[in-house]
Amino acid sequence: MTVLQWTPAGPGAAAPPEQAPDSMAARVAELHGVKDRVRRGPGEKATEAQHAKGKLTARERIELLLDEGSFQEVEPLRRHRATGFGLEAKRPHTDGVIVGWGTVHGRVVFTYAHDFRIFGGALGEAHAQKIHKIMDMALQAGAPLVSLNDGAGARIQEGVTALAGYGGIFQRNTRASGVIPQISVMLGPCAGGAAYSPALTDFIFMVRETSQMFITGPDVVQAVTGEKITQNGLGGADVHSGVSGVSHFACDDEESCIEEVRYLLSLLPQNNREMPPVVASEDPVDRRNDALLAMVPVDVRRPYDMRRVIEEIVDDGEFLEIHERWATNVLCVLARIDGHVTGIVANQPQSLAGVLDINASEKAARFVQMCDAFNIPLVTMLDVPGFLPGVAQEHDGIIRHGAKLLYAYCNATVPRIQLILRKAYGGAYIVMDSRSIGADLSYAWPTNEIAVMGAEGAANVIFRREIAGSVDPEATREQKIKEYQTELMHPYYAAERGLVDDVIDPAETREVLASALAMLRTKHADLPNRKHGNPPQ
Repeated sequence: MTVLQWTPAGPGAAAPPEQAPDSMAARVAELHGVKDRVRRGPGEKATEAQHAKGKLTARERIELLLDEGSFQEVEPLRRHRATGFGLEAKRPHTDGVIVGWGTVHGRVVFTYAHDFRIFGGALGEAHAQKIHKIMDMALQAGAPLVSLNDGAGARIQEGVTALAGYGGIFQRNTRASGVIPQISVMLGPCAGGAAYSPALTDFIFMVRETSQMFITGPDVVQAVTGEKITQNGLGGADVHSGVSGVSHFACDDEESCIEEVRYLLSLLPQNNREMPPVVASEDPVDRRNDALLAMVPVDVRRPYDMRRVIEEIVDDGEFLEIHERWATNVLCVLARIDGHVTGIVANQPQSLAGVLDINASEKAARFVQMCDAFNIPLVTMLDVPGFLPGVAQEHDGIIRHGAKLLYAYCNATVPRIQLILRKAYGGAYIVMDSRSIGADLSYAWPTNEIAVMGAEGAANVIFRREIAGSVDPEATREQKIKEYQTELMHPYYAAERGLVDDVIDPAETREVLASALAMLRTKHADLPNRKHGNPPQ
């Protein structure tokens, strides 16, 4: 029998056994020794340096993400085969990325985590191939993929091979889009082309102070434009969650961030062929919402917090808000009604009076598409004065950006319910999932005002000459405003014409929505046979 001899592989390689293994027990002991060293990583000094930055190691992060003892690692013994620039002398196991699967709340989830302690988490050929493999496995198994990102970009020493590795990741992100949930968790730097992978996924989480994303860093920005800015000022968590809209969530630390990821996963299905998990609720489905009667003012000019309305309606008052700090004039939340996950899009009167603008349209459109992809029914709650007027909005493309939301709703085949609380004016009323663009049901409160525009504006247009020629223009204007309101904006006008299915008591909102969603649970709708649509960009 030929006995395989151990040969050195440079620093970081496993130590040689004392003697060639001559029994299964000896070989198993050697295997356990190798794997133990792999799990410990490059050494205590590197681990201490990682902790000193306020960051966890890759394995510590995986332990927080997955159910205890459920992680099954893939290719832990993988090493790169690159040469040059001293790489041949440094071939640590894992090649700087840990990949595998486990469970979250008992359901299978695939994950990969960059190990910043090895090559700064930079991506090389072997590193990329491990990620490609776990992405392929996730897609084939029909299970979510969570990436724990903490890498320095492409491994420069490996040249174009590293860049090709990113191309393979981008292609797989795109192929899996709308098929399995993809969540990117930013726990360190992510610069250059590497930032495009998170941008292709469904959700991005960032941690304040320790995670940054940008295409060109502060040094390049200063060299090209002369602008001086810090890494966090350019691409930190608060910037991307409140200014650019790149990140959906910003967290204070890694522990709370990963716990939030676990909560999000509990609201999503495994893939696009399954429904989100149902959780039995002790919150009575027929619970009255009497608090809503005092919560929402009848006067459409008075603001209120739509979050409180949502909290009153959903199970146990619990919901997860997406993009909480960006485009705050529209709310996008995941919640449960009668135990079933529901996506809610709602205008926020406390921010810009709930008007739709470019950012709000993009935010809501992306959310509607995500819900439609993963079989999550939609409830759209309206209190909208229209689209935001202004030169900047027009020049920046409010037409095409607003059309994104229109396209997303028109293309959605999940159950869709519209609920009009107060004002619903002009094109914004149509875009916010009106019956005319395919909503299955439309309900309204007795405070609803559905019209082309507000009564004041309408009266000024229709009765312009009459007002101008009257003895008392102000008195005539007030008279005409009331006349328009009486004729075209009374709460039953749309219901009389079949554009609203029913005007309901606000206190019965939860029960009505739960009943309607239950009826629509077996809805089936087909889109025309086509390769794909061409949505506005």
